[in-house]
Amino acid sequence: MPHDVVFSPQAEELAELARKIADEYVRPLAARHDKEQTYNREAAQAVAEAGLFRTFIPEAYGGHGAGVLALARVTEELARADSGFGVAFAVNALGSFPIILGGTEEQKQRWLPQVAAGEKLVAFCLSEKFAGSDAQGLSVTAREDGDDYVICGEKKWTTNGGVADIYSVFCVTDPTSKSRRISAIVVEKGTPGFSVEKVEDKMGIRCVPVVETHFDNVRVPKSNLIGGRPGMGFKHAMMTLDCARPGVAAQAIGAAQGALDLAIAYSCRRKQFGKPISSHQMVQQMLADMAIKTNAGRWLVYAAAAGIDAGGGDKVSKMAAMAKCFATDTAMEVATDAVQVFGGYGFMEDYPVAKFFRDAKILQIYEGTNQVQRLVVARHLVREARELEHLDEFIPHEVQRTYAEAEQLVENLNT
Repeated sequence: MPHDVVFSPQAEELAELARKIADEYVRPLAARHDKEQTYNREAAQAVAEAGLFRTFIPEAYGGHGAGVLALARVTEELARADSGFGVAFAVNALGSFPIILGGTEEQKQRWLPQVAAGEKLVAFCLSEKFAGSDAQGLSVTAREDGDDYVICGEKKWTTNGGVADIYSVFCVTDPTSKSRRISAIVVEKGTPGFSVEKVEDKMGIRCVPVVETHFDNVRVPKSNLIGGRPGMGFKHAMMTLDCARPGVAAQAIGAAQGALDLAIAYSCRRKQFGKPISSHQMVQQMLADMAIKTNAGRWLVYAAAAGIDAGGGDKVSKMAAMAKCFATDTAMEVATDAVQVFGGYGFMEDYPVAKFFRDAKILQIYEGTNQVQRLVVARHLVREARELEHLDEFIPHEVQRTYAEAEQLVENLNT
């Protein structure tokens, strides 16, 4: 993984555009869309016109091909103004990555230019009522019928559902297989039998819809099978999540920075005992810890994103999990402390810091809970340790002998 994170001029330019849109269209409308639970179409239109949806789309299909690091920078700036809108933007990358990473050339030419232009929004349909962290446990099926697939079942927690035009849907195409049971299929809005049923009433990120998507004998042509080969869906899902997790982490860093900005401004204005509370050491310590954690998380996110852009190989999954876990835990901690700095006012919805607090929690849950991220990191560490045979020389001979005796005992029991 790279030790030096270098931002291209293009990435900086895109981040600056995102900052301007955040100031003009996102932050001023955040409270209204949160209260009304409505999609911020004004901001989405501004993002499209500025070409920000092109950030994560390869150049060959009308995008900037700017990479995951640039995507993280843009997402961070939007989430700093409204973490809910940061989600609304980044989920388009999540839904597009299965096509970008695994789609056929025809599929990429068919859908990606429309995404790049902001003409089509995208959603990612993986989770189900009984299949969240267990992505292998899907129950939505797609059976072959001539030149079509017929999809049946329902998906849970589809972010962008209803406003999206293109849905990357993961379903079971071979229930008898263990390794090739899942495939990814594109379903377009308006396809007969495809519907949005329940719109969730959420604690936070209320400006972006999260819905149940239902598939009642939805018939789509086999040309919509991502990659053109059945059984590749689980691989496509894991590749997608590895590339998308720095985006979630960037949402978290933007949210943390937004909450910290509010806490600093408030603490410099709020007076107690005759002076601003920012002059009290306990408040100063809180602000300092918030800033330290936010900045540490920021550079972990940048490193993970840069590693993906550099083709980090098998290290990508670990770095993406570390970034997602640390950054989202940080967002929750910083938002909680920001509310504390505001005191009683922080508990009131009149102040935007309450929204940052509500929005932060989901970041620790979706696109892989932080408990699962820790498992991913730990498994990589154990696997890497097994490859370091030279470490045996640092283990005392007595300990090595104990290990050998224990292994022999287990072997004897097994035989």
